[in-house]
Amino acid sequence: MKPVTKEQQTVVVTGASAGIGRATAAMFAARGARVALLARGGAGLDAAAAEVRTAGGQALPVVTDMAEPEQVEEAARRAEEELGPIDVWVNNAFTSAFGRFTDVSPDEFLQTTRSTYLGYVHGTRAALTRMQPRDRGTIVQVGSALAYRGIPLQSAYCGAKHAIRGFTESLRCELLHDGSGVRVTMVQMPAVNTPQFSWLRTYLPRHAQPVPPIYQPEVAARAVLYAADHPRRREYRVGASTALTVMANAVVPGLLDHYLARTGFGSQQTDALPPPEGHGNLFEPADETKDYGAHGVFDDRAHGSSPEWWATRHRLGRAAAATGVAAAGYTVLRRLTPTGRGKH
Repeated sequence: MKPVTKEQQTVVVTGASAGIGRATAAMFAARGARVALLARGGAGLDAAAAEVRTAGGQALPVVTDMAEPEQVEEAARRAEEELGPIDVWVNNAFTSAFGRFTDVSPDEFLQTTRSTYLGYVHGTRAALTRMQPRDRGTIVQVGSALAYRGIPLQSAYCGAKHAIRGFTESLRCELLHDGSGVRVTMVQMPAVNTPQFSWLRTYLPRHAQPVPPIYQPEVAARAVLYAADHPRRREYRVGASTALTVMANAVVPGLLDHYLARTGFGSQQTDALPPPEGHGNLFEPADETKDYGAHGVFDDRAHGSSPEWWATRHRLGRAAAATGVAAAGYTVLRRLTPTGRGKH
């Protein structure tokens, strides 16, 4: 069987109506791929599909709730029927709620888990069902630094991202045992300027914000494409903040507990924007009738490139991160000295 070129690929992107998913779909399209776009919101999905076509790709928008395995399976069936055998499947869709754990109801926690964690499980199953008989294909799991380090006010999301990492590691071992030609890799992301900070359900008194440094969705999307093209590497980490967070949590997790208890509430909220109205997109899509685009409301603070990502691709990132983690640990220690303590 002749290998499929990048220009001939059939790609499925979940959560494709906004943020990282939308930017990723457009980048795959720019090199000629056929792209199935899965998301819940009709208006956002149609606008994303139009961008894919403008970029030069073939688009198939499919309204899909990733929490529902039957809908995911049907979307995968349509993708193969209308676009061809799936070469790359990108799991990216999620939803959640901002707030203390005690503010988030059991139903809200369950919905976050179903959409975010189980959505990846359902997407991976649909992809494997088709890829394993052909003994080829790539699954890219869009992760987060929060897959390694939980932070306050995002317990449901952090729990789901941790679960995705554990699930992916288990699956990877099984594929290696079988000698499978199907590859699975994970890309851990930093803070990204996506609409989520304006449309997730929130119990915060102020507008939610990503913890700087903030990157544009296109930075994340370029990493997803690179991972799809080089899936033998088990994991990629985008941004110096991601690498430092993972390493610091491995070395001084207790200190990070105290540091985040002090800083994690204020750093995730801003007075610069009014608090979002409505109930968020936890149970219903926010972009059913309105398109929000790929970017969130932090364009003025978001970086369009990541030098650390360049170093990571060239296997220089670990050395840079190892040097930086000492400085990060020193900063944490200074903040936790008795003279620096205080109430949050």
